Amino acid sequence: MKFNPFESKPIKMEKCFEDWQKLSPGPYDKNNVDPYTRVRCILMNGTEFEMNWFMHQFARHTDNNDLRRDLAMLRRSEQQQQKKISALKPIDESILETTIGYEQLAVDLTAVMARREPDAYVRNTLDFALLEDFDHLYRYSDLLEMEHGVRGEMLVGGYTEIMPGRPTISEHRHPHDDVRRSINKSADPLTKLQTAIITAAEQQTMNYYMNVGQFYTSEIGRKLYAEIAMIEEQHVTQYESLMDPTKTWLECLLEHEYTECYLYYSMMTDETDERIRKIWEKHLEYEIAHLHMAAGMLKKYEKKEWQQVIPDGTFPEILRFNSQAAKNREYIRNVLKGTVQNTAMLEDFVPVSTLPEDYEFFRYNGTVNKTAANVASHKVIDNYINEFGEDYRFETDDHPIKALRNRKTDNTDVGRVR
Repeated sequence: MKFNPFESKPIKMEKCFEDWQKLSPGPYDKNNVDPYTRVRCILMNGTEFEMNWFMHQFARHTDNNDLRRDLAMLRRSEQQQQKKISALKPIDESILETTIGYEQLAVDLTAVMARREPDAYVRNTLDFALLEDFDHLYRYSDLLEMEHGVRGEMLVGGYTEIMPGRPTISEHRHPHDDVRRSINKSADPLTKLQTAIITAAEQQTMNYYMNVGQFYTSEIGRKLYAEIAMIEEQHVTQYESLMDPTKTWLECLLEHEYTECYLYYSMMTDETDERIRKIWEKHLEYEIAHLHMAAGMLKKYEKKEWQQVIPDGTFPEILRFNSQAAKNREYIRNVLKGTVQNTAMLEDFVPVSTLPEDYEFFRYNGTVNKTAANVASHKVIDNYINEFGEDYRFETDDHPIKALRNRKTDNTDVGRVR
């Protein structure tokens, strides 16, 4: 069914505020929740964080206090929505269990978007980071099973495989090689939406790991969070550089609100938990009010109509998780087959074997991974193998890469050594 939020009659902004009782809905049951419901909660929490921090940065870059007041009004409502979504996480869900949800989101969201992305360069960029987040899921899952006896396959519900991707040790690139080419105003509407969504999702993951890593209860776990948080920073650098840099702040505000409408509409349509589906439905109602306010601000302060920024407000294909699991697994295996040995060379992706011997990737990677045996992402797997004889995986078939099939040793060469 086609839906255009600009054609919906908005409620008044004052109706978007809720009392404390409504902002504290009961959490989901971590033992019975559908994994994709958990994934949606993480995605929308990250989307709200992105919106809030964008508007704070906007407020710091204008001296118009009327505009600042408008932003404060929008931001307060967005803050309330973020608080409500955060309350859905149960107290007894550990930092590491939540982390598995973050990585499942990163893997399945990226795979869904890459499979339908019309821009070949953006699709290649999604594929590149997909294999890295896929590897993070594997390493965190081995830590979870080794230290807590919880099997990651139970948390991902069998939807997502757990096995090596591009080894995390191979992902540490020189900062110059994480910058990508930007899209522009003529980009496909779906491409614009997807670059905004993935940037927010990866930024949320980076923030989470940076904030909770030091609270983890083992030294190897703390080091793993520190290492993967650095890779997530690289991913944020990559994805934010895809976004159109020529838009004004108010044009960006309108697109942010439109993206939120699109996501809440998608979550509402795809959600299997009726109680949480109603939250997505209510938040969509609020976001439509936000969108119309942002359109009014664009007209007031820049004398532009919303159609000058978003010519057709009708949503493209919505974002679905539940019906995509099998297709995602097949897609990831094919991306592994074709690109696991890739690294970045400035804006492009190339096999590591084609890099010059003196290329800066090798110097930087060798600096941060001076002694491979001490690198946390490798050491977690090495420790697991030493204790249990082979690593922990959840595979539906043999690994598609022969060099990564051996479960008794952790490969640190794939994607790293010429």
